[in-house]
Amino acid sequence: MNLPLLIAIVAAVLSGALAALQAPTNAMLARAVGSPLNAALVSFAVGTAALLVLSLSFGVRPSQAAVKDLPWYAWIGGLYGAFFVTAAAYGTPRIGVAFFVAVMIGGQLAVALLLDHLGAFGLERQAITPARTLGILLVISGVLLVRR
Repeated sequence: MNLPLLIAIVAAVLSGALAALQAPTNAMLARAVGSPLNAALVSFAVGTAALLVLSLSFGVRPSQAAVKDLPWYAWIGGLYGAFFVTAAAYGTPRIGVAFFVAVMIGGQLAVALLLDHLGAFGLERQAITPARTLGILLVISGVLLVRR
């Protein structure tokens, strides 16, 4: 296995672990600050500060020419994260971490399957196959088992 692939896999596993930690952390924050929206605001402020420090530390600067040519929808990724943080802060205390994360992953995989099939956002197309569809159905079955 090549190093970039290994790093991508490890990053994905860590992202999943951190998403599971983020749900109860933001739920706790929501209780303290009075609402899921306030928790999301605080969470994004902390994240923005951390990214600013890292960006300045590594000297990472966006190319103005590349940024100028982006389509409008390239700018709304932060909205997805804001919705996730708010939904996690609201939903986790009501349905539990495991069920929230399981349902979230089911939704992620269903949309990911469609995006791969369409080759959306400039990604390489990957057809919807019976095996991939079965994989999604097995995950959804797992979601239902987590809820039982």
